[in-house]
Amino acid sequence: MKATLGALTGTLLMGTVALAQTPVSLPAGQYRGEFQTSSGAIPFNFEVQVKNNAAVTVYLLNANEREELTGTHAEGDSIVIPIPLYDASLRFKRSGQLLTGIYRAGQGRPIPVTAAYGRSDRFEKGAAPTVSLTGKWEIGIQRNPNDPNDVNQTVGVFTQTGSRVTGTILTTTGDYRYLDGQVTGNEFRLSAFSGSSPSVFQGTIQPDGSLTGTFRYIRGTIPVTGKKNDGAKLPDLYSLTQLKPGYNQLAFTFPDLTGKPVSLTDAKYKDKVVVVTILGSWCPNCIDEAAFLAPWYKANRQRGVEIIGLAFERKNDLAFARTALSRLINRFDVQYDILFAGLADKKAASDALPALNRVLAFPTTIILDRQGKVAQIHTGYTGPATGSYYDAYVAEFNQTIDKLLKNEPVPAATGGR
Repeated sequence: MKATLGALTGTLLMGTVALAQTPVSLPAGQYRGEFQTSSGAIPFNFEVQVKNNAAVTVYLLNANEREELTGTHAEGDSIVIPIPLYDASLRFKRSGQLLTGIYRAGQGRPIPVTAAYGRSDRFEKGAAPTVSLTGKWEIGIQRNPNDPNDVNQTVGVFTQTGSRVTGTILTTTGDYRYLDGQVTGNEFRLSAFSGSSPSVFQGTIQPDGSLTGTFRYIRGTIPVTGKKNDGAKLPDLYSLTQLKPGYNQLAFTFPDLTGKPVSLTDAKYKDKVVVVTILGSWCPNCIDEAAFLAPWYKANRQRGVEIIGLAFERKNDLAFARTALSRLINRFDVQYDILFAGLADKKAASDALPALNRVLAFPTTIILDRQGKVAQIHTGYTGPATGSYYDAYVAEFNQTIDKLLKNEPVPAATGGR
């Protein structure tokens, strides 16, 4: 018999919520989970909280991030934890202090996963650290495992306190979000899972200070090398995507989620500063950007600013896009326009916006002045996991908007990361 948790009569005894009419119960507290993959286990942490009305809230934990998941419910003898932003879920059966089940995203194959109640550790403790990961690193990530010369040059930023280490990796297309782990001896292990693409970054710091390691994902392993460099930085993210010669404006017409055509020439955008973001509901960095833009828009729209999201989705189908994007819109109360622009593909995005030389990343953010001219283009998104880099990006964004609202010029490029 299927029933949602909200319709059940829950009782809270010794930190446990009983899922009525089923033999399962879910203790409130900390959990240590593991994805079981062909490349090895990928650990993650989550916390269960129980409200007075017996509603269960789950938080995925990564460094300073607490990703809230609501709607946990019973289905037969299973506990289902929905992850709606990624059209995914965790489905468990409980035996004592152990949860056993699967993770599935969309129509993808199920991934075995277990979780142990009462554990807040991420990796098993080992010897005291003999090295420090704190600082800025040049990180080379081999994109093609069969081609050692196909390397993406990135910047790692990490903070280590005792054996605990947190941080992220910045790339020209966005950041790796919140990595969390520990250092044991001269070895490090960090993992991340906030609803999509669980991963482990692990390796060794050599006697010469260099770093060798791997990124492990559900589908395989990628080699990584690195060296500490306080001057490490990415190329200028404001210069990677540009207007083609002869262009100073964008032009497009795409349907909104009801199918109504929307263009930049519509009266709604006349004499406004317009932020155009190229996004996908499937993209973690795009989700980070939406988490920033949604409240920002509500606070600033009265100043003469509009935002248009151009969404490129997994299927070139408006009905599919409507469902996928509704999850994003509902999660962040997005009140600006989101249009369906096509298939989730960089070439498709480039073809759909012929004024641009290329679209390198989802998201790509384009800011137009009051006259409709392109004032600035930023590739990727520098999210909250990057700390001071995020703060700098938000300050740059606000300064750009302030200048354009006053009809003041802004520099096309303001520096790298």
